[in-house]
Amino acid sequence: MIELTTQPIDFTAVTESVRSNNAGAVVLFLGTVREFTGDAQTSSLDYEAYPAMAVQAMQQLDQEARERWTLVDVSIVHRTGHLDLGEIAVAVAVSSGHRAAAFEAGQWLLDTLKQRVPIWKKELYSNGQTEWVHPTQKSPPTTTPPASVR
Repeated sequence: MIELTTQPIDFTAVTESVRSNNAGAVVLFLGTVREFTGDAQTSSLDYEAYPAMAVQAMQQLDQEARERWTLVDVSIVHRTGHLDLGEIAVAVAVSSGHRAAAFEAGQWLLDTLKQRVPIWKKELYSNGQTEWVHPTQKSPPTTTPPASVR
C-alpha cells in the first residue's frame, strides 16, 4: 500500500496490509502532530504535495527497500491537508521474516521519505505565526513556501 491521502490514516489497515504468515516481524511507525517543537508551541500542521511525484517517489522507496532487505511487504501512507494535534501524518509499516530487517528498513524508509519525497510541511504556531519546515534542517528556513508550492 503506497498512498497519499487527505483522509485520516487508518493505522490498523496499514498494519494489516503488511501482515503475513511468512513474516515473523511487523514494524509500524506513526508520525503524529506534536504540540511542541523546541520552545515553539504548534497548534496544527498543513501538508502539501505534488501527488504524482510524491507517489512515484514513495514507490521508488518501496522498491529500494526491497532490494536492500529481505522483506515480506511494505506500506507507506502520508497525509496531506490540515492536521490537528495528535493526528497521524505518516504511517510506515514493514514486515519481514525477522525483526532486524523490519526495524532497519522501517527507519530507512521514513528517514529517506523525509529527504526525497516532495511533501512540504507548514507549522502553524499558537502565537499565529507560520513557517514552512524542511525535515533535514534544524530550524525553519523561512516563512515563505518552497518555490514549487507557490
